[in-house]
Formats: sequence, structure tokens, C-alpha cells
Amino acid sequence: MVNPDPQPGWEVVSSEPVYQSPYLEVRSEAVRVPGDGRVRKWITVRRKQAVVVAPMTASGNFVLIRQARIPVRQLSWEFPAGQFDGEAEPTLESLQETAVRELAEETGYTLAGDGALLPLGHFYSSHGFTDEKQHLFVARPVRLSRAGRRPDETEFIAETREFSLGELRQMIAENIIQDANTLAVFARLTAKGLIG
Repeated sequence: MVNPDPQPGWEVVSSEPVYQSPYLEVRSEAVRVPGDGRVRKWITVRRKQAVVVAPMTASGNFVLIRQARIPVRQLSWEFPAGQFDGEAEPTLESLQETAVRELAEETGYTLAGDGALLPLGHFYSSHGFTDEKQHLFVARPVRLSRAGRRPDETEFIAETREFSLGELRQMIAENIIQDANTLAVFARLTAKGLIG
């Protein structure tokens, strides 16, 4: 788990592991920042790259899941998301495969026969302490599959629902949607003019 996009001039003086799990790695680091001779000490969290998918139906509705989020002790309305499982730097194709898998597992929806997965770029979820890079996609149109939802054993998804664009906007405005990934995809869709 290493930052895939480092800018030149950063010098890592030391980087020691503090904790490691299959999902993240905590490191105590000393880094010299370009243009500043001082060494900065920082605790960083390294995470695998991940995908976030905004599923849209043929009628223009968005599919969201209501998922248990243990750190905040809440059920959260959000777009499906998941980590890239490969060890190598992901390609667009491998990220798209991950997005399609997460869409099916978490929502029970799949791309319709004429559907496409459009990449929307990426963002860092909280780059003050983590290098977690989220790749954003919109999947359209999607349809409910016969297989249904198949979440991982670590996930608890209480509900899957379709929301109109107006309902989604209202949920964001009323602070019902608090998930950073979902807010980022919505902002990117809006900025690119893909939703009105």
C-alpha cells in the first residue's frame, strides 16, 4: 500500500509500521516536504485503492444502500463501494471489474445489456492522514438482477432502494447522506454536467 501518485521532491526519512491488517496499515513516518528543509513526523494510514459506483436506472433513479457503519454507529445511505483486491497498481479495466463486482454484491443490480460504466476520476478520502484513493464511476443504466444482493460476510446492508435525483438532492441538503464517497460522486456528476 503505497501512494500511487507521489509528487517529486518528497524525501521519506523513515517509515515504521505501527499496525497492519488486511484492510489498512498504520505507519509512523518522518518526511521532508519539498521547499521546506524541516522533517515532519506524521502518523499515516495506508489503504488499498477503492471504487465508488453511482448506479443509475434507465428512468434516472439512483440506487443506494443503507449500510451499517460500525465506527460511527449508524446505518448510512450511500453508493456501493469497495477496495481493489489486487496487489499491483490497478488498471482502468481492473477498477471497472471491481466496480461491477461491488455493484452486484452490495445492491443486487447489474449493468443492463446496453449499460456502461463511465469513469469520473478519483479523489483522496481524507488526505490529512490517509492515502486512500477512491476511483469514481457512474453505472448506467442498471437493472435488478435475479441473483440479488450478495454482500461480503463483513458487511451488513439493511436496505437497497432507488431514489429520484430530487430525493437524492434533498437527502444531501438535509444531511441524511453523510458518506464522503457518495457526496464526492454526486459533486463530480454535477460538475461534469451529467445530472441536472
